[in-house]
Amino acid sequence: MAKFTEEDVRERLKQVIDPELGVDVVNLGLIYGIDLVDREDGKTDVIVTMTLTTFGCPLGPILTEEVNYALRDLPDLGTVDVNLVWSPPWTPDMMSEEAKDALGIW
Repeated sequence: MAKFTEEDVRERLKQVIDPELGVDVVNLGLIYGIDLVDREDGKTDVIVTMTLTTFGCPLGPILTEEVNYALRDLPDLGTVDVNLVWSPPWTPDMMSEEAKDALGIW
């Protein structure tokens, strides 16, 4: 059984800041899903399904690395897989009100 929750993962992902926009990937609406998979050895694998603000964004590898870094010290963490998807495509409507305010989007 996981020693952390999906919400624990989501909170840690708020440390991952999109360098172009200066807002975290959670509030930008880039995180589409978080799956926790318990292993027989007591560790828990994490699968993060996310997108980027634009197809072909050069920051994909950097954000993937930052996701791994943000989750690195969760208790009994197994592997972290980042699944980049393009459907549905990201739009500014997916941002939280906090992110919209930070970027001056009304």
